[in-house]
Amino acid sequence: MSKTANAEPSLIRNFCIIAHIDHGKSTLADRLLEMTGAVADREKQAQILDSMDLERERGITIKAQTATVDYKAKDGQIYTLNLIDTPGHVDFTYEVSRSLTACEGALLVVDATQGVEAQTVANVYLAADNKVEVLPVINKADLPSADYERVCLQIEEELAIDTTNAIKCSAKTGMGVPDILEAIIHNIPAPEDTREKPLRALIFDSWFDTYQGVIVLVRVVDGQVKIGDQIKMMHSGKNFEVQKLGIMCVKAFPRESLSSGEVGYIIANVKDVKDSRVGDTICHANDQVDALPGFKKAKQMVFAGIFPVETNQYESLKDALAKLTLNDSSLSYEPETSVALGFGFRCGFLGLLHMEIIQERLEREYNMNVIFTAPTCVYIVETTKGEELKVDNPANLPPPTNIAKFSEPVVKATFHMPQEHLGAVMSLLVERRGVQTKMEYLTQSRVMLQYELPLNEMVFDFFDRLKSISRGYASMDYEFLCYKESELVKLDILVNGEALDALSCIVHRSNSFERGRLLVKKLRGVIPRQQFEVALQAAIGSKVIARETLSAMRKDVTAKCYGGDISRKRKLLDKQKEGKKRMKQVGSVEIPQEAFMAILNLSDVE
Repeated sequence: MSKTANAEPSLIRNFCIIAHIDHGKSTLADRLLEMTGAVADREKQAQILDSMDLERERGITIKAQTATVDYKAKDGQIYTLNLIDTPGHVDFTYEVSRSLTACEGALLVVDATQGVEAQTVANVYLAADNKVEVLPVINKADLPSADYERVCLQIEEELAIDTTNAIKCSAKTGMGVPDILEAIIHNIPAPEDTREKPLRALIFDSWFDTYQGVIVLVRVVDGQVKIGDQIKMMHSGKNFEVQKLGIMCVKAFPRESLSSGEVGYIIANVKDVKDSRVGDTICHANDQVDALPGFKKAKQMVFAGIFPVETNQYESLKDALAKLTLNDSSLSYEPETSVALGFGFRCGFLGLLHMEIIQERLEREYNMNVIFTAPTCVYIVETTKGEELKVDNPANLPPPTNIAKFSEPVVKATFHMPQEHLGAVMSLLVERRGVQTKMEYLTQSRVMLQYELPLNEMVFDFFDRLKSISRGYASMDYEFLCYKESELVKLDILVNGEALDALSCIVHRSNSFERGRLLVKKLRGVIPRQQFEVALQAAIGSKVIARETLSAMRKDVTAKCYGGDISRKRKLLDKQKEGKKRMKQVGSVEIPQEAFMAILNLSDVE
């Protein structure tokens, strides 16, 4: 059997690799590709499936990647393995849920030195929701600090997964990898043979190619699709002709057809990115079939404004965001305008790392020079007239006198950490208005904390603080819980008496004075001095709660006055004072990009 021939469904195994961040998923994927001969020696490199430069630089997986390989098992049969390497960070959970929908099984990789962590638990719950077979793999078992028995016990107690058949391996050296391949064949079920049924294929990923249009990655659930077939996207109802199709294994391998149980790509001359939605079902143009259950819509947790530095780049930014949304369907955007920054977009992200990655991808892949405003989340405001508004931008808040009730989103956050960092992490959570709901010692040295935490407190340098106080050992996972009524206020920043809408933020009244003071102090350091004095103020409504003054750049006008009466110098100084006054009346202050990001990190302000 080769990459050009269709496999019998009984000889196909579809599986993905799930784990906490840095537990060795991508390294294990590399070894599986090498041992099945899918990668030639000259093509070998670390993180083979991580195709973006950004993924290689940061050592993280951002996009789930697929690879189809052939493997000759000990029983003499040649099996087709469809492998999906998934991200481990909490912000990319949506990628994991989509990958699990295309599989019958999952390899759960757990680090033998770290044990079960927050994202391990979250991914196992996702796998359980999708009813896939979970195969535990204990990675890094060759390290001196590895504790195989302790980790197996943790998996059984915390995840309720039987570890009798758990495989001890080292993804770096290749130890135990042949056993994993055999376990995949024997423990992961084959897809059902439904080749005689009408075509139904689920789109679980897509991207835009300048020359070929939209390329969709599908799992064929029922039937068969061939080159030349007329297919229909059930969401949009539009028909297309299949131009090319095939399977992915680091690069594309063309095929004549794809049949039930297989994972591959389809190119059908789709030019508009809106015509192929992730989660949509593909069927034959004339067939009447039920659509496959898609995916839960991604819940954006963090919102921020994106504005082009040059206003004539607005259309290019709109086009870049449309193409990015196709590749990353968890990103949402809608147009917005700002007095300070002009026309731009309000974008929704799954978390702060997701926001950072989108910013870098816009700059690298689409050469866009953009300004991001401070992130915020969605609040529910009840007005005095009884209306309920959802607000994701402080600029859209009604006046304080019209607000009857203010509710903020609260998340259930789970933290796993070594016992020695418990005190520091708890202090941080109390500082961020967290309420403890559960605390459990998993072992003598590892603790699990559960807190109800306002999302508002997580968008400001929370992750950085958590990592620094725990020296990187604390891991966290969170899910949306509910909206709770809270005493929130809108904090406005005034520069020279003018409110800057792009710097406004919503904060809790108890720490509004402190945040206002720190913010104007930080801005004083990043806004360049002008020819005139500039007042930087933080205000709640009409009440100014903090002020810093940016002193004027002074020119010594009396330098050329040597000798003579003092009245000559006084005359010159009075003339300068009048000029400064006039300048202050008409002068506008140029705000650098650093000022808009200053709101994110106030921990370094004295």
